[in-house]
Amino acid sequence: MAEILVKALLGYLAGSVVGSLLLGRLRGVDIRRLGSGNAGGTNALRTQGRGFALGVLVIDVLKAVLPIALLTRADLPAVPADPQVSRDVVAAVIGAAAVIGHCHPVFYGFRGGKGMATLVGAYAALSPELLVPLAAAWLLVLLTTGYVGLATMLGAAVAPLWLAARGAAGTPLFVFAVAMAALIVFTHRSNIARMRAGTESRMLRAGRRGK
Repeated sequence: MAEILVKALLGYLAGSVVGSLLLGRLRGVDIRRLGSGNAGGTNALRTQGRGFALGVLVIDVLKAVLPIALLTRADLPAVPADPQVSRDVVAAVIGAAAVIGHCHPVFYGFRGGKGMATLVGAYAALSPELLVPLAAAWLLVLLTTGYVGLATMLGAAVAPLWLAARGAAGTPLFVFAVAMAALIVFTHRSNIARMRAGTESRMLRAGRRGK
């Protein structure tokens, strides 16, 4: 239990390093005061351009990849890896903590992004093959509807469905996928409200808005 708690905390702290806010500080802007007010990649792209958004994406992906890769099997000072704890569970906990850290970063007043880029990083470390159906669903929904938020929510929802279809229901990865899909829907609740009201912006291609 001590190992999981410590590694979850480290994962959360890594996730709390929000790419858009870190790079924005270097540029002298806070994108939470611009555009949609969100600290995620889409708002970074719309308000600061492609180069800035790419830097944000790299940071937000790596802050899940690196903790999972470095901490899952690591013996930390005074906290050795517990042989009775599944490494799959440890990895999933670290990944979940990183995503939560991105959404509610302790370093930025608990106001962060919506979590998808960091979730992609977690899947890249936990189960890279899941990125294929996730990306396919995201792209299909985006091209069909133009809504980035809807594409993101449905892309996240595809992961547990894919795992269940492949007989992996009940595994630590499946539990992680279900929990993260629910979190992504929760963080996109404002998008859901705008879609219902008919005021949500459409983005038909990167960096351009559609009507």
